[in-house]
Amino acid sequence: MIHVDLLVVGAGSGGIGAALAAARLGATVVLVEQASQLGGNAAVSGVSVWEMGVGGTGIPFDIYKRMKRFPGGVGIYRFNKHRKWQLLAGETPVHPGAEILVDPTLTYRDTLRRYGSVTGIENESFVRQYWHGVPFEPAVYQQVVEEMLAETGRCQVLKNTSFKQVNYRQGHIESIELTNGQTYSALTYIDSTDSGVLCQAAGCTRLSGQESAEVFGEPSAPAVATQKRNGVTLIYRVTPKETASVDPLPDDIPEACWWADAFPVASVVQYPNGDLNVNMLPTMEGVEWAEYPDRLSAYAECRRRVFAHWHHIQSTYSGYRSYQLSWMAPALGVRESSRILGEYVLTEQRIRAGLSGQDEPDLITIADHALDTHGKSTGRAGCAELDEPYGVPFRCLIPKGFDNLLIASRAASFSSLAASSCRLSRTMMQLGQAAGTAAWLAQKKQIPVVEVPYTELRGLLQEQHVQLTEPMPNELLTHLANE
Repeated sequence: MIHVDLLVVGAGSGGIGAALAAARLGATVVLVEQASQLGGNAAVSGVSVWEMGVGGTGIPFDIYKRMKRFPGGVGIYRFNKHRKWQLLAGETPVHPGAEILVDPTLTYRDTLRRYGSVTGIENESFVRQYWHGVPFEPAVYQQVVEEMLAETGRCQVLKNTSFKQVNYRQGHIESIELTNGQTYSALTYIDSTDSGVLCQAAGCTRLSGQESAEVFGEPSAPAVATQKRNGVTLIYRVTPKETASVDPLPDDIPEACWWADAFPVASVVQYPNGDLNVNMLPTMEGVEWAEYPDRLSAYAECRRRVFAHWHHIQSTYSGYRSYQLSWMAPALGVRESSRILGEYVLTEQRIRAGLSGQDEPDLITIADHALDTHGKSTGRAGCAELDEPYGVPFRCLIPKGFDNLLIASRAASFSSLAASSCRLSRTMMQLGQAAGTAAWLAQKKQIPVVEVPYTELRGLLQEQHVQLTEPMPNELLTHLANE
């Protein structure tokens, strides 16, 4: 049996943040990833755009700075067009969604705010001023992450590996047997999988679908619980071509939309090299996705929809006839899966209360993304913008009843509604950074990770340039100015 300070399962945003934070501080770390590459959705689902929002400091900023060393590796975007603005202005032709372009005059600091526009995208002047995100090349991101982990000298990365058995009793994991034949014991374990599979294997309580209003008292929750989920997207990429034309459809795909009343709108984001990332909103409703027997068959249907969607965009908006479909993500972009019940459940009420209305002593990251559901079938209030940021408590990362297990992914202890807000990549990376820091603090003090002092944990995170207050302190502003 091999002993380490920390074992992390899953190398998406949360797992990367956890492993890097703990190893940098001095912990011995093993990072286990079932895929052949690191990065999670950024690597396999085309989610290579960090949306605007507070709290994206710390490790995300470190990764951004490293990506800037690569020509065409990363950029900052601005909104150039949106169909709602054009409709209000009487412009034609109307864009099929949003056109979002790289702007070299913007800085990382410009990407750190979303809140404040209660009317959302309709507030054109606000969006143009504040809504800026970070598009990057997935291959560059993966290379940078690998390099940064290796540079710690304390993190072993095991790709093409997963766990086959979890040995636990009475809320304590004793060891994990991996598919490579090795068995590990650790002081702390972190589940950074997208649906909390390690936690589920250890007997943690699973949450799935929409909770009814009576469960958490959420005003926007349905009266009766459902298994509806946020919609999924098959992201695709288009690249410039020499001669403008509408790409022909495969013979077995009709021109008319067969899965909805009309083709869905799309967020079209420019990569630094001029290619475009096309994100349908959504490709498949969550209720549809739940009815497919497996992800493979759902993917096959979404692939057909991508061809039809791109043909529709080119047919109705001539600006895209100078591009051709060049790539589809090898996996669906899943916005919502199952979640794990923790010592604290973040709910709609706490998100709407904001930092000014929260008194939890253990806030370890802040966020301000809207309560945002994709797809009509969710039966919820679409996209509800916030007027201030909110904090995520450390206890959301502690599966109920466990003392040496944390969860740092979108499967953490959130209600379904809360998960629609705090699911974004940089927020997940910040959860991971907090979890990894807590694991190191537990090792240093020789205490269970669930007992780490909140004040010390928050202090260590602030030393790592994690934003925990708004407005941002001057020392953090100074740090961000050094791109």
